[in-house]
Amino acid sequence: MTDTATGIRRKLTTIFCADVQGYSALVEQDEVGTIARLKQYRAAMVEEIERRQGRVINTWGDGLLAEFASPVEAVSCAVEVQRRLEILNGGEAERPPMQFRIGINLGDVMVEGDDLYGEGVNVAARLESLAEPGGICISGTVFEQVRKKINVGFSFLGKREIKNIAEPVPAYHVLLDQKTEATTPRRTDDGASPGALRQPEVVNRAMAEWTRLAWRFGVILAGLIIINLLTSHRTLWFVWPMLGMGLFLALRFPFGSFPEGLWPPRRRDG
Repeated sequence: MTDTATGIRRKLTTIFCADVQGYSALVEQDEVGTIARLKQYRAAMVEEIERRQGRVINTWGDGLLAEFASPVEAVSCAVEVQRRLEILNGGEAERPPMQFRIGINLGDVMVEGDDLYGEGVNVAARLESLAEPGGICISGTVFEQVRKKINVGFSFLGKREIKNIAEPVPAYHVLLDQKTEATTPRRTDDGASPGALRQPEVVNRAMAEWTRLAWRFGVILAGLIIINLLTSHRTLWFVWPMLGMGLFLALRFPFGSFPEGLWPPRRRDG
């Protein structure tokens, strides 16, 4: 749709937003060297964006804004960018690392000339601020398009409030380590998706739940023992409920088992 009066049109696109973590501190330590590194690192990023059929929209300070027709290409590009920049940082061990954060969103935007505006861009910028240094954060709309098509895992961050956006936006970290696993999101009673958790988080949660259950059974058993001793100390009937509780806890113990639906990064054939 095009507004003929203003020349502004709308389209659905994938927005890629990046900037340097702690850029001001790097400049303060070494202004000339930091600017030279920024140009080198950003050139590598632009090269990867163009190789993936993306378009650089704008650069400012330490930031970069690009768009892709495909969410899969956008996330694949971000993954390759971060891996490539990690190698560049590794070759400069004597300097503080220059780490980019990347946010990616699939959304409706307004187009005026070569520039993009609107909610879709704002969400991508907010996701970029949520990303870890050297990491990638994507929206739920992107996640649904790429989760079975890219050889990485995902970690759900929850639904995040974004300024001037009516509804919270589901956000996910992209797990660059291909050995990391994540759980498939399951629907809750209200239809919301709690998203994916990293495997250690899931196992720790299962152990914490089991421990809480064991404490509750312990309190109940202590009460039964007291009642037994006060009412019938010659017959130790509390032993039978104790055995039942013990068996139940043994069956519920998370013996290193993984939750239902664990979903590792997809492997490429060959």
